Amino acid sequence: MSEAGGRGCGSPVPQRAPWSLVAATAAFCLVSATSVWTAGAEPMSREEKQKLGSQVLEMFDHAYGNYMEHAYPADELMPLTCRGRVRGQEPSRGDVDDALGKFSLTLIDSLDTLVVLNKTKEFEDAVRKVLRDVNLDNDVVVSVFETNIRVLGGLLGGHSLAIMLKEKGEYMQWYNDELLQMAKQLGYKLLPAFNTTSGLPYPRINLKFGIRKPEARTGTETDTCTACAGTLILEFAALSRFTGATIFEEYARKALDFLWEKRQRSSNLVGVTINIHTGDWVRKDSGVGAGIDSYYEYLLKAYVLLGDDSFLERFNTHYDAIMRYISQPPLLLDVHIHKPMLNARTWMDALLAFFPGLQVLKGDIRPAIETHEMLYQVIKKHNFLPEAFTTDFRVHWAQHPLRPEFAESTYFLYKATGDPYYLEVGKTLIENLNKYARVPCGFAAMKDVRTGSHEDRMDSFFLAEMFKYLYLLFADKEDIIFDIEDYIFTTEAHLLPLWLSTTNQSISKKNTTSEYTELDDSNFDWTCPNTQILFPNDPLYAQSIREPLKNVVDKSCPRGIIRVREESFRSGAKPPLRARDFMATNPEHLEILKKMGAASSIDAEDGLRFMQEMIELSSQQQKEQQLPPRAVQIVSHPFFGRVVLTAGPAQFGLDLSKHKETRGFVASSKPYNGCSELTNPEAVMGKIALIQRGQCMFAEKARNIQNAGAIGGIVIDDNEGSSSDTAPLFQMAGDGKDTDDIKIPMLFLFSKEGSIILDAIREYEEVEVLLSDKAKDRDPEMENEEQPSSENDSQNQSGGQISSSSQEVDLVDQESSEENSLDSHPESLSPADTDNAASLSPSEQTSNPTENHETTNLNGECTDLDNQLQEQSETEEDSNPNVSWGKKVQPIDSILADWNEDIEAFEMMEKDEL
Repeated sequence: MSEAGGRGCGSPVPQRAPWSLVAATAAFCLVSATSVWTAGAEPMSREEKQKLGSQVLEMFDHAYGNYMEHAYPADELMPLTCRGRVRGQEPSRGDVDDALGKFSLTLIDSLDTLVVLNKTKEFEDAVRKVLRDVNLDNDVVVSVFETNIRVLGGLLGGHSLAIMLKEKGEYMQWYNDELLQMAKQLGYKLLPAFNTTSGLPYPRINLKFGIRKPEARTGTETDTCTACAGTLILEFAALSRFTGATIFEEYARKALDFLWEKRQRSSNLVGVTINIHTGDWVRKDSGVGAGIDSYYEYLLKAYVLLGDDSFLERFNTHYDAIMRYISQPPLLLDVHIHKPMLNARTWMDALLAFFPGLQVLKGDIRPAIETHEMLYQVIKKHNFLPEAFTTDFRVHWAQHPLRPEFAESTYFLYKATGDPYYLEVGKTLIENLNKYARVPCGFAAMKDVRTGSHEDRMDSFFLAEMFKYLYLLFADKEDIIFDIEDYIFTTEAHLLPLWLSTTNQSISKKNTTSEYTELDDSNFDWTCPNTQILFPNDPLYAQSIREPLKNVVDKSCPRGIIRVREESFRSGAKPPLRARDFMATNPEHLEILKKMGAASSIDAEDGLRFMQEMIELSSQQQKEQQLPPRAVQIVSHPFFGRVVLTAGPAQFGLDLSKHKETRGFVASSKPYNGCSELTNPEAVMGKIALIQRGQCMFAEKARNIQNAGAIGGIVIDDNEGSSSDTAPLFQMAGDGKDTDDIKIPMLFLFSKEGSIILDAIREYEEVEVLLSDKAKDRDPEMENEEQPSSENDSQNQSGGQISSSSQEVDLVDQESSEENSLDSHPESLSPADTDNAASLSPSEQTSNPTENHETTNLNGECTDLDNQLQEQSETEEDSNPNVSWGKKVQPIDSILADWNEDIEAFEMMEKDEL
């Protein structure tokens, strides 16, 4: 997203003047409020801003340089194994791989970032590589949505800045619209996806064979997400305006028109998933995160770029519904489109972090500050924003693929307010990326923010967006070689020039909005807002909004997980029964249950809420009984703690969550399976023994290495190719006997994670690791020795990792389609016949039992569920050491028998992909 230049604040805006239309969007004049803020805040010095900007440049060089050295022309870099990710050559990750099309994705996605970061020579070289090497006619099925925002948007952004540089007269003098011609070729390849009765595109298309042909291997899908169909207008309209071929803009407009027609008329909300043939809503929950997010973003930005009033009217209509139903400051919670007062879930996903930035563009600054501050508090607790977190700010999904949405909102809030607080937020983001995500060969996504473990993944959006927003946050106007306010940002942060609004305007614009709904005229003020209204004469205005949220994550009781009817409380009515307060032996509670759904619509709503809470509570209690993942951190040269591997825990031996971590050099045991007395006790004495899984019980292996003097053990899976990224978390169970004699910590690594350690031993001989419940901070002295001293050094750091030639193991990326869809249900790994183990599915790895789990009762008191859950967990472990950790707590079926259909609906929503 980007601000745009325009008329002075407070001046009327004619509806058809393109530059003034840009200024009509409220936030585009918010930059003038800067002077209000800096008067009352500690400004960051010019020197410190320049230092942080230089640090961002060095970080980009580290990521981009390693991609070009180790991965290009592959689509993405695998930063742990220092090689490229090529579609079809790595185990499938499900939907997340649909972004890869064998078209050098990261290079195309990074084109305009190079110009923003003033790397014009590198940009010119990159454009030549794209023109020379990239083939768009590959026999591969790709996501229409991802290909549009990343590849088509990347080509158009590159073209926009190429012609700008050419006009300046120094660079790109040879350029003759070659990127635009590639974009047009790609646009035509995507058009067959729109061959549906509704005009909504198929979610996937074969770049070579299109749709429905036998060799296309696609075209049978019936559903798509709202964002997938509604995030096309900027790129497609820009392509039409650049080339004069109107067909692209026409198709994108038709898709938006259909989504608008299918909105739920009473709530003005849209669902997450829609049938592309019938227009029926498949997923009827609605929010501002995954599955819907950029649909709202593109309505507002389409108005800015194209000057069509109907897009602004539609956005304002949706925005009013969002603030009425979804916004529960500082939270943004999904609701049902037909019953918008009923929350659809009790957790939020990381993609909603873009929304404060969109609110800034809308001009609604207060809720933007509130939500952003809440998200920042979550980041300060976990170092990164988990893929999903609960309303009481616990981890729901622990992954973090280095998403840029929070940095995006931070940038826009700073541009709107000038408050130096947001520079400090950006500084924290930089520090966390370098401290926890930086590895010798780039930046690795976080597999688990609780343990600090990595996954072998560096998505293209990390270079396209993260570094762009961070650099712009600290840059002054003179640091950028062009006027950034002459462009608008797409959802992938690609730059499109605002002058497109007056170019090739051959699309008929019919205002279809007012036919369907009466709108509040206050939503359509054609005047840039007066900053004295948005920002009262109080230099501490933003601080006063943030202050009540400073302790929202760590202190006091977290807010309840459902919306309570405030009017009922005010009138003295009794609050509804909460699932966590329910007692099956309480006659009054049983009577309330019988009335739910029978007496009135209010009782029915209470019943639905109660069922939702009961399912959530049952699931949560089951999750609390599980051991969380552990971490194996390689701390010796040249890793220095930068590589963190996800490890499965053992239900015996030293509990790393209660005792200090174990640190030591590793050594392979002989025999390698550890099933008999070791023949090399001198080799493992005082070290962490490596053992292969199989042929005996885990506890027997532990006893044998302990007797040999080992201080810990790592069991490596004997199933070649297994990985924690594609298999459930594995827990090592005891042997059914008393295991109190085992005093050393034992952890389990799948084959591919174990191979990283084994390959490191072959290359560096002595390898030191840290066994812990969570990755520890790196040694500052060693870090300083290893840290590059200049931008050039960052390009030559590959000597400090396992060489790709010696690397025989591919570390597979996370959770099948989870990072694309934020959920997955992989198959359980079958344990060896002689190994007792308990497996956890990734969707169950959500809550850390070591956290303090508080909840609020009706009297406003905090109660701690940890003790009773821990006692229940310990009882089950003791009574059955071979317990299946995947069992669910049985709900009260006898009481909820009449609501089976609704219960199934809630369970489906919990399991569905976002």
